[in-house]
Amino acid sequence: MSTKLRSSLRSKLLVAHLLVVLVGVVTLLLAAALIAPQLFNRLMVEVTAPRMRALGHVMSQPAEVAMRDLAAEAFREAFAIALAWGAAAAVATAVAVSVFLSSRIARPILGMASASRRIAAGHYAERVPVGGSDELGRLAASFNEMASSLEAVERRRRELVGDVAHELRTPIANLQGYLEGLMDGVVEPSGETWGFLLGETARLRRLVEDLQELSRVEARQVAISPRPISPSSLVQVAVARLRPQFAEKGLSLESALSPRIPPVLADEDRAVQVLTNLLSNALRYTPSGGRVEVAVERQEDDVVFRVRDTGVGVAPEHLPHLFERFYRVDKARSRDAGGSGIGLTIARSLVEAMGGRIWADSPGLGKGTTLSFTLPKA
Repeated sequence: MSTKLRSSLRSKLLVAHLLVVLVGVVTLLLAAALIAPQLFNRLMVEVTAPRMRALGHVMSQPAEVAMRDLAAEAFREAFAIALAWGAAAAVATAVAVSVFLSSRIARPILGMASASRRIAAGHYAERVPVGGSDELGRLAASFNEMASSLEAVERRRRELVGDVAHELRTPIANLQGYLEGLMDGVVEPSGETWGFLLGETARLRRLVEDLQELSRVEARQVAISPRPISPSSLVQVAVARLRPQFAEKGLSLESALSPRIPPVLADEDRAVQVLTNLLSNALRYTPSGGRVEVAVERQEDDVVFRVRDTGVGVAPEHLPHLFERFYRVDKARSRDAGGSGIGLTIARSLVEAMGGRIWADSPGLGKGTTLSFTLPKA
């Protein structure tokens, strides 16, 4: 019997039933073997002794026949009683063994049922012990994985609420302060003041639009219409869109396309949006005089897009979190310098919706960052 078969729940149930039957049969045979001879001897004495005394120990042929009939009758009676007692003992033993084995099998299921009720009540830290590698063990492991996912989702939800409140608090406080100053005559209604107020409202609008876009993307409510498209055309559109901003900051923006790049299967607008978000991130974190390069290369069944910069770089412990919403490497950096913290999250969701994946690499602080994503070949 293979290891997989021995560790399966079906095998355990089969062995449990066979064990119950075996225990019942052995108990029945032992009871019959122990009880039948004693009953037979006792009944033989009780039945034959009076008859022998009445016959005066004279054993004629008819008497021998009568004796054999009496002995057979006594044996049948003794064996019937022995079987009855043995069957009762076998049933009691089988029930006891069945209850023990079924409780061993049902205990983890009852534990998961109890844990699921606690999770439904909001206790997401609940876990169940993983008792083995059979179906019940794998079910317990899957249950714990589900509970961990729910706990992470609840934690991200709380963090999102706190982050949104934090992001909205600063511009709203600025607007309120300036408006109160205008009403009290403390702040002059100059063009600079109106420009500041307009900038704060634009900041609020961008944050709300980013949140709305993120909500739609993560809920898979964004229409994705993939079609074969040239990677070079995607790069050209994204580069042309941001080249003036790079030139204004004094950054070099270059593109490097490997020859014979096959078309990719993607939504053109969404793919350009991903590239734009990655280029905007490189623009924000690359000092003046730096260089940003967009490279495209073929990799097995995918096409890889890379945005390399010579910017501030990222420490290794921060790389896995770059695509989380509102995540900031430098907690002290303001949103004016660091953006809304949602662009990379939107990029990740769009790439995954088009069947690709996205990741970040960096040699370390001050050594630049490379943001890469794949799209499937058409």
